[in-house]
Amino acid sequence: MLVDQQLLRIPGPTPIPPSVERAMIQPMIGHRGQECKDLIQKLQPGLQAVFGTKQDVFIIAGSGTAGLETAVVNATQPGDEVLVIVTGAFGDRFAKICDAFERKTHRLEVTYGEAVDVKEVKNYLEQHPSIKAVFATYCETSTAVLNPVKEIAEVVHQSSNALFIVDGVSCVAGVETKMDEWGIDVLVTGSQKAFMLPAGLTFVSASKRAWDVIDSNSQPRFYLDLKAYKKNLDNSSTPYTPAVSLLYGLEQVLELFNEEGLEQVYERHQLMMEMTRAACKALDLPLLTSDQAASPTVTAVQPTDFDPEQFRKVVKKKFGLTLAGGQQHLKGKIFRIGHMGYCSPADVFQYISLIELGLILVGKKIDLGKGVAAAQAVYLDREVETNDL
Repeated sequence: MLVDQQLLRIPGPTPIPPSVERAMIQPMIGHRGQECKDLIQKLQPGLQAVFGTKQDVFIIAGSGTAGLETAVVNATQPGDEVLVIVTGAFGDRFAKICDAFERKTHRLEVTYGEAVDVKEVKNYLEQHPSIKAVFATYCETSTAVLNPVKEIAEVVHQSSNALFIVDGVSCVAGVETKMDEWGIDVLVTGSQKAFMLPAGLTFVSASKRAWDVIDSNSQPRFYLDLKAYKKNLDNSSTPYTPAVSLLYGLEQVLELFNEEGLEQVYERHQLMMEMTRAACKALDLPLLTSDQAASPTVTAVQPTDFDPEQFRKVVKKKFGLTLAGGQQHLKGKIFRIGHMGYCSPADVFQYISLIELGLILVGKKIDLGKGVAAAQAVYLDREVETNDL
C-alpha cells in the first residue's frame, strides 16, 4: 500500500473533487468586500435547487450539528412539546439537543435498521395534540436508513399544526429533496457529505410557516439566530465571518451539480446503492436494512461470521480502504460503506474488489469475483435500460 493512497469510503467526510480542491486555494478576499458579497449572492440559486425551495438557504460556518441546534433554537422555545423520531444515533442527537434546551421531548423510538412507519407518527400526534414540532432524520447515517420524509410531512400536517423539521445532513444533494413541495418547514444539511466539501459549513432553510414561529420566538440565541442571517443575506452577507475558502469550494460544487444535472446525480447515487447491495448479497453479507428502507448514500452490513472491526482494520492496513464502524449499541457489530458525493460506479467496483480480498483475509469463505460480478450485472442492466451502451 502506498502511504499517500487513502481510499475514503465512509459516510462523511467524503472525498473532494480535484476541481473543488483547486477552487478552495484561491487567494483570500475580504469577507465584507464586494467580491464576497457577489460570491454569496451567486450561491443562492444552486443551493435552492438542491433543497427544492424558493426560500433563502442560509450558510453558517459550523458542523451539521450546529445546523441541528439552529433548527431547535429558532423553531421552538423552552417548554414546547416536541416529537423526535429516533431511528438511530442522529435522531437520538436531535432529541438530546431538544433536552438540552429544555423542550418537553417526546421520543418515537424505531428499531435501528428500520424506517419509521408513518402510521405510528399519525397515531402519536393524535394522542399528543400539544406537540409544536416534529423532528426527523432523512438519512439516518448510523443505520443506513432513508426515512420517508415526504410521507411523514403529509401526516404531520394532516394530523397537527406542528412544524416539520428535517436533518438531511447525510443525503441532501445525493437524493431527491423537495422542501417546498413536500411541506418540510426547516431543512438542515452539511458540507462534508454529498456536497463533496470539507466539514465546516451547515446549510439551513425555513418555510414561511416556520418564519412565523421564528420571528416571534423568545428563545435567546446569538450566533445561530436565523433572523440575523436573514437580515444579512438581504445584503448578500453573513452576520459573522464566513468560511471564505469553503464558499469558493461550494461555488465549484454547485457548478459540478449543474454540469451533471441533479436528476443524474440522484440516479448515480441510486445506482451505486443497488450495485453495493447486490454485491453484499452475492457475498453472503447480511444487510442491516431492507431494500425498501435503504439509503442511496450509505450501506450498513451486519456480519454474523467474522468480526467487523477486525475486517475494517485489515482493509485499512492492506489497501488504505477506510470503512465506517457502528455507533451506540451497533458499535462493533456492523460496518458501513459510504457511497456519496465524489463517488462513481468505478469506485464501487474498486471497493467491492477490496472488500472481497479483506473477507478472505479474515477467514470468510467466498468465491472471489462474485461480488464484483453482481455489481457489474446491476451496472450493465442500468446501462441497457438507459440505452447508454
